[in-house]
Amino acid sequence: MMEEKFALLRTHRNNIDRYRRLLKTQLTELERRFIEKRLSEEQTAMDELAATTFPVSFKNPMPAIARTIASDRRPEHV
Repeated sequence: MMEEKFALLRTHRNNIDRYRRLLKTQLTELERRFIEKRLSEEQTAMDELAATTFPVSFKNPMPAIARTIASDRRPEHV
């Protein structure tokens, strides 16, 4: 199952790379809109698959670190 998901992720990535390369070429407005639409669809599909394949989320530690630094800098009561 995991190998299938990795294969699908690679396929989406390859399609995204191909569409990005195509967008760097000379295209008609109709072709450009079609490729931009397909690129968006591939990116969305890849993001959704990646979210289900790697359901890990990390909390941003910066607010806690900032509070710690701010509290360390407070002047002590004399």
